[in-house]
Amino acid sequence: MRYIVVSGGVLSGLGKGVTASSIGVLMKACGLRVTSIKIDPYLNSDAGTMSPFEHGEVFVLDDGGEVDLDLGNYERFLDLNLGRDNNLTTGKVYSKVIEAERRGDYLGKTVQVIPHITDAVMDWIETVAHQCSDDSGLEPEVCIIELGGTVGDIESAPYVEALRQFQFRVGRDNVTFVHVSLVPVMGPVGEQKTKPTQHTVKELMGLGITPDILVCRSSAPLNPETRAKLAAFCHVPQEAVISTHDVPNIYHVPLMLEAQGLCATLGLKVQPNGLLDDWRRMAHHLDALQENVTIAMVGKYTDLSDAYLSVIKALQHAAMAADRKLTIDWLEAGELEHGVADDVHADAWKRLRAADGILVPGGFGHRGVEGKILAANYARTNGVPYFGICLGLQVAAIEFARNVLGMEGSTSTEFDEDCPNPAVIFMPEISTTHLGGTMRLGSRPTLFQVDDCKVKRLYGGSESVDERHRHRYEVNPELIERLEAAGLTFVGKDETGQRCEILELPDHPYFVAVQYHPEFKSRPGRPSPPFLGLILAASGQPLP
Repeated sequence: MRYIVVSGGVLSGLGKGVTASSIGVLMKACGLRVTSIKIDPYLNSDAGTMSPFEHGEVFVLDDGGEVDLDLGNYERFLDLNLGRDNNLTTGKVYSKVIEAERRGDYLGKTVQVIPHITDAVMDWIETVAHQCSDDSGLEPEVCIIELGGTVGDIESAPYVEALRQFQFRVGRDNVTFVHVSLVPVMGPVGEQKTKPTQHTVKELMGLGITPDILVCRSSAPLNPETRAKLAAFCHVPQEAVISTHDVPNIYHVPLMLEAQGLCATLGLKVQPNGLLDDWRRMAHHLDALQENVTIAMVGKYTDLSDAYLSVIKALQHAAMAADRKLTIDWLEAGELEHGVADDVHADAWKRLRAADGILVPGGFGHRGVEGKILAANYARTNGVPYFGICLGLQVAAIEFARNVLGMEGSTSTEFDEDCPNPAVIFMPEISTTHLGGTMRLGSRPTLFQVDDCKVKRLYGGSESVDERHRHRYEVNPELIERLEAAGLTFVGKDETGQRCEILELPDHPYFVAVQYHPEFKSRPGRPSPPFLGLILAASGQPLP
């Protein structure tokens, strides 16, 4: 087993996740089986209760794990199916150690960060690294470990110490330390400054870890003088100083790393006519797209695009497959509602009407819901392609109940517990007292209820599909018969035949909504079927 540890310095947001994922792509291109672990130093047990404004989207795994969005990068880049244990948090580690202490496992010893916490971290890494994450059924050969945060954060100190010790547990030759840093460009002549990287490497070395490879983020490629200076002051050979400068799309990153000799530095060789050639074609194909399709994303966390990262990626995968250049027009749902400034309201509606298609993603809470309902109504009544995800399905059902069935004031009990005619209700098996990990989570089957429909054709005619869920509310089972009698077809339901998973309007170009989150299983070159349907319909192309 070979371990590649990716850490970061200077500041957050440099792209450690993309770097780690891209290194994984190169390892696969060299013929190796790969898995990944993300270390998050926060005290939360998982990302499930975090606000999207705080931490971006919550990525959901097949086993129901609610994890950091970087695991989404790993799954998409490496085509893996990871588990909840591939995301290690301080909350998980401390809970495990405290449980062991309560059982008496430490035989009366004083429980301390060293050795008990650091040993628990090392044990966790070594156990998870050997678990298969793909369809091969075989043990991985390389584990990519990303350490969240930046070196020097007090929260990450136990993990840095654990990784320092880990190199001796598994053998120094079996661990490669990759440090991602920033090389800012300053002044009118564009001088590349090495001092921030020098300082972060000095701090890392002071903690007992010497980086083997430097990955330097900059707006432009590193010049030879900068490389030489970084090598001299950071104790790495020049060939191990890698430039990750701005590129047209992220699929160029593995190509950029390989072009600078990363695999050769690791003593590996990319296999010819393999995975990396596919990536090269994909990256250049995306660059070459000319014909545009515009999707209005009607959301409530639009100030932070990371809150919808997997939705964005799924749209991009679908647009590539449909040979279209994607433009996302971010619309704050509340701006479609009355009560905002007239010019803001008018601009929001102008942009909604100009879009080729409308997507309403998931979300929680009352804010912006009426705007989402208005967007669904506009799409339904004007023949505009519409795709709703999770809450996007629920608002489509609410809109139909209000405006077709005449149920004035109908809504979800999430927003009005005393609503007399709710279209959406709280699921009976869900906890009303605990938030963390209590939703309907993970991969679950959806069975098609009809012989033929748009979504079933998009899925290749399968009788059922397995997709990932994350919700507490569902369409009111007592209302389904009335909704279907009025023309809203629930073409997919769960195993009981009661819980509604997919709805369609048969006489509409594309009015589709799903209760699950298909974005989590979308892959480059293998787009999520409902997303592909939206892009095809929005660009005037025939559906399957």
